[in-house]
Amino acid sequence: MNPFFIADEQPWEELGDGIKRKIVAYTDDLMAVHVCFDKGAIGTAHTHEIHDQIGYVVNGSFAAEVDGQKQILKKGDAFIARKHLLHGAVALEQDSVLLDIFNPAREDFLK
Repeated sequence: MNPFFIADEQPWEELGDGIKRKIVAYTDDLMAVHVCFDKGAIGTAHTHEIHDQIGYVVNGSFAAEVDGQKQILKKGDAFIARKHLLHGAVALEQDSVLLDIFNPAREDFLK
């Protein structure tokens, strides 16, 4: 992988339901991904078997939930969801963006 990420040179991958992503960078042990949401788009609650995740709000705002705890997050805020913890988010504004950071890297995103 190129050691530099130039956002304008990387295409978005459409995931459907008002969500798209682009991989910022990764190693075997670490991955950073931009995830852009339309207003009202839902990052459905889920768990990870092997991945710890940090979601940092780059733009907009989200109603986030981690392990039953709910919080409104705005630009500059973040959540952490360790493996096995149920977590999800709903975008409260158009073009809300999370920088999702995973340990280890999400191999399923690279296929």
